[in-house]
Amino acid sequence: MIGVFDSGHGGLTVLRALVAAAPGRPFVYLGDHAAAPYGPRSEEDIYRLTVQGVERLFAQGCGLVVLACNTAAAVALRRMQRTWLPVAHPGRNVLGVLVPMVEAITRVPWMQDGPAADWRPEPRTVGVFATPATVASGSFPREIGKRAPDVQVVQQACPDLVPLIERGAGDAELAPAVRGYVRALLAQLDGRPLDAAVLGCTHYPLVAHLFAEALPPGVEVLCQPSLVARSLDNYLERHPEYVPAAGEAAGRLHFFTTGAAEPVGALAGRFFGRPTPFERLSP
Repeated sequence: MIGVFDSGHGGLTVLRALVAAAPGRPFVYLGDHAAAPYGPRSEEDIYRLTVQGVERLFAQGCGLVVLACNTAAAVALRRMQRTWLPVAHPGRNVLGVLVPMVEAITRVPWMQDGPAADWRPEPRTVGVFATPATVASGSFPREIGKRAPDVQVVQQACPDLVPLIERGAGDAELAPAVRGYVRALLAQLDGRPLDAAVLGCTHYPLVAHLFAEALPPGVEVLCQPSLVARSLDNYLERHPEYVPAAGEAAGRLHFFTTGAAEPVGALAGRFFGRPTPFERLSP
């Protein structure tokens, strides 16, 4: 089975795309709702909680886990891959949602820490809307800058969006918040044009239409779920050892939370597109 981990509901937008791309593939989802949101937490807290969540998914029989949380991926992924996994869980792996977005923007594979040999400058300005922790980590500008030095990255933290979305706020309440964050990012550009906007949180696909309305005409809005689904398919082609065995709970979906199952499940359908029966997973 393949695990999908998030601090809350947002990763369900990624899981929805993964299931649509491969409906016969078994997945286990874990939302760390008891500790959410991760955005305001320290880097050490985020790393510790992410490791705990991945451990729980490994204990459920997952050999591969996707961090469907930009905050967790930005803060914890590289450290986990380099220092924790080789020692604690050799033969298992963890991927993150930040990787496919960086590859899509730069057109350079993640494992390549510099521009491609045939790379030609393509000056562009990309805006990143994300949680405070993702912005503070500097992961998007750092990883994009390594691979495409001529791409200027401007970031804008959006601290209110996840809490608003999680409590089921409607467009009337969400639209002013989105417009405010867009104005703040555009102000950083001082009149320079914006080419693309990255929605760097897996909650934000639910408000992509509001970003599209608030941004200047012609700005490309980049969402992660479809990019992650395509990236996972490519990864499994290169690493068949992580492909679930034939007949291994084909198409089964398990939904776990560290919080209270009933209220989590009640809101989850908005993210996943259909009812999702959650179970509480005790430590």
